[in-house]
Amino acid sequence: MTTRFSKEFLWGGATAANQLEGAFDRDGKGLSVADAMPGGKQRFAIIGSEDFDWTIDEETYIYPNHRGIEHYDRFKEDIALFAEMNFKCYRFSIAWSRIFPQGDELTPNEAGLRFYDQLIDECLKYGIEPVITISHYEMPLNLAKKYGGWKNRELITFYERFAETVLTRYHEKVKYWMTFNEINSAFHFPALSQGLVQSNGAADYQNIFQAWHNQFVASSKAVKIAHELRSDIEVGCMIIYATTYSIDANPVNQVATMIQNQEFNFFCTDVQVRGEYPAYTARTYAKYGVDASLLEQTAEDFELLKSYPVDYIGFSYYMSSAVDEVSPEADTSIGNLLGGVKNPFLEASEWGWQIDPDGLRIALNELYNRYEKPLFIVENGLGAIDEVKPDGTIADDYRIDYLRRHIDAMADAVADGVDLMGYTPWGCIDLVSASTGEMSKRYGFIYVDLDDNGAGTLNRSKKKSFDWYKEVIKTNGERA
Repeated sequence: MTTRFSKEFLWGGATAANQLEGAFDRDGKGLSVADAMPGGKQRFAIIGSEDFDWTIDEETYIYPNHRGIEHYDRFKEDIALFAEMNFKCYRFSIAWSRIFPQGDELTPNEAGLRFYDQLIDECLKYGIEPVITISHYEMPLNLAKKYGGWKNRELITFYERFAETVLTRYHEKVKYWMTFNEINSAFHFPALSQGLVQSNGAADYQNIFQAWHNQFVASSKAVKIAHELRSDIEVGCMIIYATTYSIDANPVNQVATMIQNQEFNFFCTDVQVRGEYPAYTARTYAKYGVDASLLEQTAEDFELLKSYPVDYIGFSYYMSSAVDEVSPEADTSIGNLLGGVKNPFLEASEWGWQIDPDGLRIALNELYNRYEKPLFIVENGLGAIDEVKPDGTIADDYRIDYLRRHIDAMADAVADGVDLMGYTPWGCIDLVSASTGEMSKRYGFIYVDLDDNGAGTLNRSKKKSFDWYKEVIKTNGERA
């Protein structure tokens, strides 16, 4: 009998430190950029405004990331639930500001390191393979305020120190790593991944591309450190991937689609996987007003990029995108979180994200055929409002349907010849949304009793999808 996935396939779930740990000011932890982001649907509008300067204003806003879901105190309970679901791996991140509170210290915070000692050991106790993102939307706030974020080359040194600290501490127990979460998201949300807002340079693409270069160099330094510590360690990049279609067969839209694919889906990956800037770089710089002669880049940088590319490609996939450059009535604000026009062939989530399982199969084929590196789907899922019935049950059949269709698309891609390492659906336990700071936008198999205003018991309970996903993993995807 031919199986859909290899016996080594890594089934699991994914979270991020800043969205679930809480304990934002305990045991020596410093503030992160996520700690300065208010909650609510206007989160991006607030941090994107000209007067936002990373100041925390608790009289005006609530800050749900400060509490998260109190995973810092309840991680043993949460890991036990993951083990009950048969997780083979668990993707999580290390909070940079828990290890280096200001980001520029010479000595790490031992209390922060001890927390991740315990978290990793708890995973291993159940045979769950840790998959660690070194930096996931939570750089120390001091690095954004004092140094201006990733546009400053000094951050390469700070990140290298952070990466060396955690890799040295945990490499014997952790084989799989990623350097930056959704590094290409800076095209749309530079505050999250680069610490850039209007007040410190986000409006100038010169800064964004400089920040990317600095991150590329930092990423290669982490790969170098990891490979010198352990011969079989695997370090990946991580991007958002949104399969992109032309809305029609008009050649103008086809060309626009090609360019959008290159700029968003491939630029960061080209550099991190191939170890060099792509041929279309000059055209991209010209389009965004970037003066290559003013970028701080060295011959040593390019040698490092070439010598230490990533070992695999991790990516998130939630939606596809459609391009229409021709129709004057085209509304490019309604396509999804990343823009674009509405695709008439697709349904959308309650937050307007267009649901496209076939797009995942296309994404897998596009990435694998371009790079021929192993792929790892490290985020995928449906954000939805879940109703708790009077008897306490949560029938999230819509989530099961979404995930089942995407798992089927994964199996089709594997049959196409794609080398797929694993699958970790996003927010395997309900957590604070990165895009809106809401709790009501839920992804998990595990319900957390907490509302958008911070009220609730934080008790954990199983949704219908919990037992469904448990069976999926038990059967290695045969009963999806």
